[in-house]
Amino acid sequence: MKPQNFVVINREIERRFVEEKKKNPDRFERKLSLSWSIWMFGTEPIEDSLRRLQNNGLEYVEIKGDTSISRERMKHALVSFGLRVSGACGMFSPERDLSSLNPDYQKNAIDYIREVSRYVSGIGGTYMIVVPGAVGRPKAVDNFEMERSAAALKKCAIIFEETGVKPAIEPIRSAEVSIVHTIDEALEYLRFVNEPSIGFVNGDIYHMLNGERHVGEAILKCGEKLLNLHIADSNRDAPGKGQIDIDTAIMAAYLVGMNREGRFITFEPLGPYPDPYVLSTGPCDVDLMDRLVRESVDYFREREEVVRSL
Repeated sequence: MKPQNFVVINREIERRFVEEKKKNPDRFERKLSLSWSIWMFGTEPIEDSLRRLQNNGLEYVEIKGDTSISRERMKHALVSFGLRVSGACGMFSPERDLSSLNPDYQKNAIDYIREVSRYVSGIGGTYMIVVPGAVGRPKAVDNFEMERSAAALKKCAIIFEETGVKPAIEPIRSAEVSIVHTIDEALEYLRFVNEPSIGFVNGDIYHMLNGERHVGEAILKCGEKLLNLHIADSNRDAPGKGQIDIDTAIMAAYLVGMNREGRFITFEPLGPYPDPYVLSTGPCDVDLMDRLVRESVDYFREREEVVRSL
């Protein structure tokens, strides 16, 4: 029987993975660096969040784009639980919007990028996720949001040069944002910005499933620009709880060098909220999050071992 189109792509990615692994085995010795985006833990103390990650053997944490915790407290907590910061997940609301027609909202976004990038640099992180449009505002106000957002982010180039923090542009599904829904659009956006210090992508396999032809193919399209890859399944639950082919995503990640130092696989299972930021301001459901972290990490590690054995 003739295979379905997505199966053909799956098989081609597996063929490339096995072939490259035989040809250059040294490239595949290092495992993927696993991180967790903790903003979904809501308002619980940072120490409780980091303890949860430590208990599940994680090495890195992606912090919420929030500077309310002092650097001293954050550094102390990181040392106490043996964790390092991978980067920060930027929170871009309608009042903090690079693409906005309102100059105050654009300024809010630029000031926020300055504040968070300095904070991330001060605690040893390497990247900040940037969303070109506001999350929770899926309807475009006009046809020039992409250009307006790129021009605003261009003003931030000097900030990233000074801090050394790398901005990673995240494509998000059309139910949540008005612009930049696909990897192609993210790459186009980077060309609009046209700054040496702004050249990376934050992928998300859940959003890829919604906006791309094929998750693995989208990862390969990112290539060297892929700095961080968010992991959640088709229902935005833990990996293995939905229909995304996690094995193929892992193979594609290895093929673009995501197992190199300074690149990260970051869990971000949230649930299918149109505005998932609601989780960041509420109390943490401790039992749910304990289970979510445990199941996510265990399943991903199991699948990574299967892939590495090919």
